[in-house]
Amino acid sequence: MPVQESLVSSAEERAAIARRVRGRVVEMSHRARTPHLGSSLSCVDILVAAYFGALRLDPQRPEDAGRDRFILSKGHAATALYAVLAERGFCPAAALDDYAEPGAALGEHPSRGCLPGVEVASGSLGHGLSLGLGLALAGRLRGLDYRVMVCLSDGECDEGTVWEAALLAAAQHASALTAVIDYNQWQATGRSNEVMALDPLADKWTAFGWRACEVDGHDIEALVTELSAAPDEEGRPTAIVAHTVKGKGVSFMEDDNNWHYRIPNAEEVDAARRELGLA
Repeated sequence: MPVQESLVSSAEERAAIARRVRGRVVEMSHRARTPHLGSSLSCVDILVAAYFGALRLDPQRPEDAGRDRFILSKGHAATALYAVLAERGFCPAAALDDYAEPGAALGEHPSRGCLPGVEVASGSLGHGLSLGLGLALAGRLRGLDYRVMVCLSDGECDEGTVWEAALLAAAQHASALTAVIDYNQWQATGRSNEVMALDPLADKWTAFGWRACEVDGHDIEALVTELSAAPDEEGRPTAIVAHTVKGKGVSFMEDDNNWHYRIPNAEEVDAARRELGLA
């Protein structure tokens, strides 16, 4: 049995949480002088929809065997995960203050146990879906009905290991597994579809034996609906292609790949907070 039902939040509450998370992500990047800000901002709404609408878990019992699992395979977006976990009550907000400091628990990529609620170490791209599949199959063997959600980047779908895991998941009828692809159209060095021919991405997942759909990756309520859907009756795993914008929420960062590596200065942090309604 799940540790609890998914958290019921209103659309207004989730939107406010997403704004606060984006503000914190920008501040963490500035304070720690770490990159990947655009990649973190693009997946905020996916994480908010998961933790404040779809995942069945209890922050007071983060190791409960029946909890749903979430894996941020695109571990370079760790600031978004840390900020969402703090909002959800897995840790106090002050726990984020030492992010990326020498010797601190919170690194630029998440590691197992760095915060309650972080399931696996991630960020070496291409491995998160395999880990998620392993957790889903382990739950089946143990007679547990938890679900496993894995958030991948679109660039990560260049990796052959992603498609090996996709083939095995379909063969094993791993209906407890959901992959959410943060399709922000950018990779580190260029447009995703100029680096590799990803489109039509949803059709590729379908061809690999998955139930696939496409959604506006910044429509939190649509994401909650898709993430909360019952497992496929035919036993297929689910792939959600979430169309997003890199740097979403801060106009001067949106769809600008310079923010894959750029670090905001104090004036840019203030401007971002004003745009987000936090100043």
